Amino acid sequence: MSKTGIWIDHRNAVIVSERPEGEAIDTVWSNVEKHPERTGDSVLKGPYEALQVPADDKRQRALTQHLNAYYDAVIAKTVQASVVFIFGPGEAKEELKRRLEHKHLGSRVAGLESADKLTDRQITAKVREFFKIPAS
Repeated sequence: MSKTGIWIDHRNAVIVSERPEGEAIDTVWSNVEKHPERTGDSVLKGPYEALQVPADDKRQRALTQHLNAYYDAVIAKTVQASVVFIFGPGEAKEELKRRLEHKHLGSRVAGLESADKLTDRQITAKVREFFKIPAS
C-alpha cells in the first residue's frame, strides 16, 4: 500500500511518496498567475478601452482551466498512491480534493489539513507523522 502526502498551494505542490522501495519527493509547479492584472491605459494617460480589459468571467474561466491542468498534473504524480494526505494553506487543498472526487478518486483521500508554508524536510516529517511511518 503506497502512501502519499501532498503539500499544495496555487504556486506549487510538494509530493512525498512512501513506497516499499523508499521515499520519493517531487515538485509540480503551477505557473498560475492567481489574479491576472487588467491591461490598459491609466486614468492619467487616457481612458480605458473596453477591448483592452478582459471580461472577469473569461479571466476566471482561464484561471480555472489552468488550475485544473495543474491539479491533473499533481494527480498524475500520485497514480501509484492508494492513500493520499493533502495539506497546505488556502483553498488549493480543497480544490485538489474536489478534482480527485471529480475523477472518482476521492476515496483515496485519508486526510485534509491546513498548514503553513513548510520546507521539504518539514513536509516529509508531517507526512511521516500522519501515516505513522518511522524516520529512516
